[in-house]
Amino acid sequence: MTTHRPDTPLPHIEFDGRPATEEGLRIPALYGYGHFTAMQVREGRVRGLGPHLARLDAANQELFDLPVDGDRVRELIRHALGGAGLRDASVRVNGYLPPGATRTTLMVTVREPAAMPAGPRSLMSVPYTRTVPHIKRPGEFGQTYYGILAERAGFDEALLTAPGGVVTEGAITNIGFWDGSSVVWPDAPALIGITMTLLEQGLERAGRPPARRPVTLEGPDGAGRYPAAFVCNSQGIAPVRRIDDTAFAVDEELMRELDAVYDGAPLDAV
Repeated sequence: MTTHRPDTPLPHIEFDGRPATEEGLRIPALYGYGHFTAMQVREGRVRGLGPHLARLDAANQELFDLPVDGDRVRELIRHALGGAGLRDASVRVNGYLPPGATRTTLMVTVREPAAMPAGPRSLMSVPYTRTVPHIKRPGEFGQTYYGILAERAGFDEALLTAPGGVVTEGAITNIGFWDGSSVVWPDAPALIGITMTLLEQGLERAGRPPARRPVTLEGPDGAGRYPAAFVCNSQGIAPVRRIDDTAFAVDEELMRELDAVYDGAPLDAV
């Protein structure tokens, strides 16, 4: 969850390759049904660009029964980066289908580059799961609400849990656990993040395939059985130091391996 602060530069926004106008901005303001993907661009290149484009197309097909052409998306990103005067940037591509439209409107937002905050993260568990969690979409009130509550309570992020304390995902991250020999992702409905996907692929290539198992806050499948945990999203990877009152060690060797696997993923030109 992020909040806008007065000293945060306003983003550069384009709709279908044209600078944002009052009319264009009415689309996300008044008709928020849509989807998006978020990426970090460095020197005009993106890790996992293919999965980002596939995510946009799959979500658009499901929501609007329309495809999204990957070449068009890349062209719009390049154009928006040029308009913003940036080659290193945080980029979002949102898809909307306003009433009466027959073609998806693509909104590209460009901000300054971002990275996962330094240091281990603390997570506050909350009783919330997203509807249709496999689609990344804007306007998630629950995530924002619980994210703010977590920050007020002195935590870095909210950890979303299903009934019975079943761990699903972070409010803006995927969470993984380390059992001493392999990475374990919670076996629960959640968004499969691009960074998570790249880590899975890299670990498979390295002969360290990750596992999926049920993870709960307590009990025989409790998170506390794992010696270490981490979170990841498009901004990077960070160790977890605690979930509620359950403490985790920072496994430096694990973090080095995860960083190496992620850094080994190819950077594709947009």
